[in-house]
Amino acid sequence: MSLTACGSGDDGAKDDGASSSAPSGEKSNDDDNGGGGDTVPDTSQTLATINGNDGIQLVVHTAVRDEDGFLTVTGTLKNTTGERVGAPISWNGDESQVRRTGRSLAGLTLVDKKEKKRYYVLRDTEGYPLTTTGISSLKANENIGVFAQFPAPPESTTQVDILLPALPAATIEIS
Repeated sequence: MSLTACGSGDDGAKDDGASSSAPSGEKSNDDDNGGGGDTVPDTSQTLATINGNDGIQLVVHTAVRDEDGFLTVTGTLKNTTGERVGAPISWNGDESQVRRTGRSLAGLTLVDKKEKKRYYVLRDTEGYPLTTTGISSLKANENIGVFAQFPAPPESTTQVDILLPALPAATIEIS
């Protein structure tokens, strides 16, 4: 699997951070919440289901290490309520460079307890996070496919904790 997240796919046009980023070859559609989109992850497996107090659920489907030293996590964000739910601003991350890029899942982290290391979402050469962007809210009962790319932990690490602000942590297996 390869990823392209450095541009908007418009023949070299600069990504303004308001459009959604999706793994290469995967579907991405804009919706009415500021340019966020649906990334279609492989949903044939579930590594973890994380339930938030506000009706937001993150289902993690894959955590795949590639030969280039990256780890790509895919999943589905779900609004399990019958009402629109706002995405917590903490999902964007605290770094000044990612704050300027707009709404994203740049606050997502992985923790390798064995090696005592935390992994942050990678950034492209212009500082844009290599993750789904543009999610400001989820409509009633809406599901949104998401992804995030990280530096891969050492080969000896087979499990990491995944942390998305405002949701509890969960342990996932790396393949």
